[in-house]
Amino acid sequence: MRGAVIHAPGDVRVEERENPMIVAPTDAIIRVSATCVCGSDLWDYRGINEVAQPTPMGHEYVGVVTEIGDEVKTVAVGDFVIGSFFASDNTCEICEAGYQSRCAHAEYVGAHGAQSEYLRVPLADGTLVATPGMPDDDLIPSLLAASDVLGTGWFGAVAAEAGPGKTVAVVGDGAVGLLAVLAAKQLGAERIIAMSRHESRQKLAREFGATDIVAERGDEGVTRIKELTGGYGAHSVIEAVGTQESMMQAIRSTRAGGHVGFVGVAHGVELPGEELFFAEVHLLGGPAPVRRFLPELIQLIWDRKIDPGKVFDLTLPLDQAAEGYKAMDERRAVKTLLKP
Repeated sequence: MRGAVIHAPGDVRVEERENPMIVAPTDAIIRVSATCVCGSDLWDYRGINEVAQPTPMGHEYVGVVTEIGDEVKTVAVGDFVIGSFFASDNTCEICEAGYQSRCAHAEYVGAHGAQSEYLRVPLADGTLVATPGMPDDDLIPSLLAASDVLGTGWFGAVAAEAGPGKTVAVVGDGAVGLLAVLAAKQLGAERIIAMSRHESRQKLAREFGATDIVAERGDEGVTRIKELTGGYGAHSVIEAVGTQESMMQAIRSTRAGGHVGFVGVAHGVELPGEELFFAEVHLLGGPAPVRRFLPELIQLIWDRKIDPGKVFDLTLPLDQAAEGYKAMDERRAVKTLLKP
């Protein structure tokens, strides 16, 4: 099969790889219908994460089940399925509490490289969710978004306790941040402030439900949030970048007693203890337990109540994965969809 492999920073190639096989009786093999490049993939592409050896890439996927292990019961060959980037048994105590990304038996699905024609998914019963039927082609981008960026933005909004009567601020205007805006809107937030300096992303944020746009960053951005909230700060702030600046901007934009949901993959983030002590805000975040939200998100998409697939503004064949990475790195694209 063909699959994307990163060899070094800036060096992504689509190569022949071995077809995946059933390894454990709880595995499933899917034929990938669509995959994509994630903002977190750019940490490797930019050399911020070390690339020590050629590594298969990709952790977002939808597709059709082609083979199942002997113990798989909840999905069948021929089902169209969506799964999280973390495989989970969905039965351990951590999963039952709603944190499937920290399952006692979690496996990173991305280790197998979802930017490919086929993918092995471990713990299929606890990881994959089948759609009500075979989706129309125009629904596939939105279903693909549910496998990570929509589920991650949704978790950010839930962790920040976005809801009726709340003012929500979103730090980050990538796909996760934009879909956190959509999530906050669906959860009933009264006011949603998107922090973005890019006109095309501002427009999409407004389509998803943003009521205000703040272009300033850092301390200036915090000041602007305070001005818009009577000096208090937002009730709920979603951090969707993963840098020191974005995390501190999120915490400082939150009112005392408010909630920060942080879902940007943290790189070099260190929290000053004294400032955090006196901020008196709630912090919850980490790798999103996408599996918790998949049934609800799939139904919302299936019923055409939300259209998160709008975050894909570049669609390429899998063989052009390198251009998809480059376009996102250069901010010419919000998110690249790849078609095997």
